[in-house]
Amino acid sequence: MGFEILGVVDLQHGLAVRARGGRRDKYAPIGSVAGESIGPGDAMALAHQYVDRFGVSALYVADLDAIERRAPQHAVVRMIASVGVPVWLDCGSGSSADARQALECGASRLIIGLETLPSFQVLESIVKTVRRERVVFSLDLRDGQPIATTPELAQQNPEDLAARATAAGVSAMLMLDLARVGAGSGVDVKLLARIRSRVPAIPLYIGGGVRSLGDVEQLRRVGCDGALVATALLDGQITKRDLDLCPLT
Repeated sequence: MGFEILGVVDLQHGLAVRARGGRRDKYAPIGSVAGESIGPGDAMALAHQYVDRFGVSALYVADLDAIERRAPQHAVVRMIASVGVPVWLDCGSGSSADARQALECGASRLIIGLETLPSFQVLESIVKTVRRERVVFSLDLRDGQPIATTPELAQQNPEDLAARATAAGVSAMLMLDLARVGAGSGVDVKLLARIRSRVPAIPLYIGGGVRSLGDVEQLRRVGCDGALVATALLDGQITKRDLDLCPLT
């Protein structure tokens, strides 16, 4: 079974930043990748490191400015999209118009996150507008609890939310636990397994907590199709040699 690694580029004020625990006010520009210096916050340099040095097959870009309703970083996203691998973009799209505008930046797939989703009716509308194969639902969590715009969504359990997103027609799903991002705490395999059991057919990815190829093997065993990885690559916990010796796709 193949497994896809996506290198993560978190953009804040136009800079590539290191995410830790979802505490966005504490994020700082990235200055090195596995011991090799890059210009502080240089998003293009980071993207090239992921692609040229590690050989990742796709990039996940989170435009935190757009997600937090500041000016979106369209120009930076366009540059990253020129690197030559598919870009999955989360820019807080909450409508069909937002989705169309985001895809004009060169993204291959659009992440629609629970954190900024007004309703599942909106998700259905986005799927119909930009085509199913381009839409990925991000099940945004903090310590396993949903992060949502409305009490109605926040009070549902993750498995039910995953089922509703699948029914809305998305092509893939990402389980993203912000509390685990950059925390070195490992992945929530039990919750992932429950979600896989609830939505057995849809491609399922995880973000937050991947520390090593050992974690990847755990994820594979429960039917996960891929993972977002930042810290393990930035700190050298997963190396190019690891990926060459243990091909994932």
